[in-house]
Amino acid sequence: MTALAGRVSETSPSTDPSPRSLKHHQGTVDHPRDTRVKRTLYAIAGIGSALIFGVPLLIAIMRAFQPNAVITAAPTWATFWNFGFENFQAIFSPSSHLLTGLVNSLIVAISTAVITAVVATMAGYGFSKFRFRGSKVVFGLVLLTMMVPFQAILTPLYLQLNAMHLTNSLAGLVLFYVTVNLPFGTFVMRNAFDAIPDELEDSALVDGASRTRVTVTVLRPLLLPGAATAALYAFLAAWTEFLGALTFLTKDSLYTLPVALLNLQTGTYGQVNYGTLVAGSVIAMIPCIALYVGLQRFYVAGLSSGALKG
Repeated sequence: MTALAGRVSETSPSTDPSPRSLKHHQGTVDHPRDTRVKRTLYAIAGIGSALIFGVPLLIAIMRAFQPNAVITAAPTWATFWNFGFENFQAIFSPSSHLLTGLVNSLIVAISTAVITAVVATMAGYGFSKFRFRGSKVVFGLVLLTMMVPFQAILTPLYLQLNAMHLTNSLAGLVLFYVTVNLPFGTFVMRNAFDAIPDELEDSALVDGASRTRVTVTVLRPLLLPGAATAALYAFLAAWTEFLGALTFLTKDSLYTLPVALLNLQTGTYGQVNYGTLVAGSVIAMIPCIALYVGLQRFYVAGLSSGALKG
């Protein structure tokens, strides 16, 4: 019997409980061939996505250096490589209002981003750290305003700004943009404060620091992704917004870049100079791309925090 038991133990399969053997037995180990196939598919998907988003941008940049006659004519191989700086010279000429619109857009967008980030940080701190009766209802009402498009209330907004003597004013336009973008910024910053342990703030308060100092010095690294997200979102919204600027501004010297691009019309019948228009659009892309690339990691982290907490 002992010899028979020895033979059975020698011929029985291995019972190694290691995770590697279990995965291999269950067929969950990726073979090198499967790994190469997945990487190839990921590479193809990434290259395809880059081409989808990059090719139109590249064509727009190339068109910005072509004369209007080449852009409006039927494309030919001989004229496609006709490049020059006429469009940019027209934009930066003293008679052009695009440079003024560019400066106005920078003032409005930067002011909107800074004010929205500061006010949203204070509002988010209040909703996160101060518990009062009806706080959830008030916060829900703030989020409810995100569902109302400002186009639906454009007339009362205009009447309100006109009563405050803020029409035809960049300050009034900044106030309008801050009001529109503040609910989203408050939502992001409230979630950013909720993700911070209360013990971290309590320890700083016990050491004698004020709430303002705690927020500015101790909690600043943890709040930076949320604040960057709110600021970047407000900047892009103010930089590209058209209808509000067209409604609240009527002076050429106060027009922002989107409205100034609309006015690129020459001739008796309103013929559009597409060369100058495309060149202005390319210039409008530069701050957005630079700001997004610089704040991308904060933007993604802030949106992830806002998506997981609420």
